[in-house]
Amino acid sequence: MELEKLKGRKIVLGVCSSIAAYKAADLASRLSKAGADVRVIMTQNARKIISERVFSTLSRNPVAFDMWGKIDDWRPEHISLADFAEVLLVAPATANTIGNFANGLAPDLLSSTYLATRAKVLIAPAMNDKMYAHPAVQKNIETLLGRGVKFVGPASGALACGDEGRGRLAEVEDILSALRALF
Repeated sequence: MELEKLKGRKIVLGVCSSIAAYKAADLASRLSKAGADVRVIMTQNARKIISERVFSTLSRNPVAFDMWGKIDDWRPEHISLADFAEVLLVAPATANTIGNFANGLAPDLLSSTYLATRAKVLIAPAMNDKMYAHPAVQKNIETLLGRGVKFVGPASGALACGDEGRGRLAEVEDILSALRALF
């Protein structure tokens, strides 16, 4: 896949607490190798699934996850990340984070960054098929689509819970293609 459109681009990658977070590591690696400047925000629960060390190594940047942690400059982290981003890419995105975004809630660093950014937003959902099909989740997605947020996936197939259905994180190639289309 041609990734030259991503060279020099500033991408904030949000990683939520889905078993598909391991695919986000591949995404971070491929973005960095393409020459993008990648900054990763992990939700606290994502850190229970995969280590932030993985993302700091692959992105070659520190990983942000704590709204109230020590910061390197005077600007609050959610504001500096929001201003940095050309694109806020959330992959995998959980029902919780999609709901926070749609309803203007900011209980964590990722949601606060979303509310503060003027960047393009691309969301790649990953969750159980029943959760994805729930009317509340569909309404939240509809709300975000109405605000210009772009979505890629989810894909159909075997889910981590043992079910089959629509809820798998889109393939990394599909996410990269959707991201490239934004530039």
